[in-house]
Amino acid sequence: MIRVEKKGDLRVVTLDRPEKANALTRVLLEDLRDAILDAGIDAKALVLTGAGPVFSAGADLHEIKTTELATDPVWEEVSSSIANLDCLTIAALNGTVAGGACGMVLACDLRIAVPATRVFYPVMKLGYYPQPSDPARLAALIGLSRAKLVLMAGEKLTAEQSLSFGLIDKIVEPDALMEIAQTLSADILAAPPLIGRGIKRMFRDVEV
Repeated sequence: MIRVEKKGDLRVVTLDRPEKANALTRVLLEDLRDAILDAGIDAKALVLTGAGPVFSAGADLHEIKTTELATDPVWEEVSSSIANLDCLTIAALNGTVAGGACGMVLACDLRIAVPATRVFYPVMKLGYYPQPSDPARLAALIGLSRAKLVLMAGEKLTAEQSLSFGLIDKIVEPDALMEIAQTLSADILAAPPLIGRGIKRMFRDVEV
């Protein structure tokens, strides 16, 4: 359910469960975490995307109802593994991202999205806390009040709103999504590994 393509120093990691809108099970999250950690060994850039018309509908509803997936630490493990990578990370949103799937998107360095993308994180409505790192990451991108708009008021953002808020960096047509993601990776792929890792690490000391 996780597909990894190696293109030189670029890794494309795809959530590949389109028949279930890429809903996230614990096994899928564990596989994703492991794929990200493996990519961190030598990749210069990583693109995270989904198969089909939806990036991810969030947690698998069956597992939410029958297990403790909603509060499982694996969610934070996935987003932390992305945030800690020394390579450039790009979320290429092929469609809507919802619920817990937002955490991995927020942890990426850049976010691009197709026009049909919607972003929502209905934890308040569902009676759960967000992932521990998500409120700070979301507020750093769009500001404190707008972060509360999403997490506390349950606002569903369109691609255009997400772009104006600063949650995503570009809106691109579906047939150009992966091409743009690779174009954004071009400089770091061409740079010496030490420079790419060094510049990424410099941003960790930046306060926003």
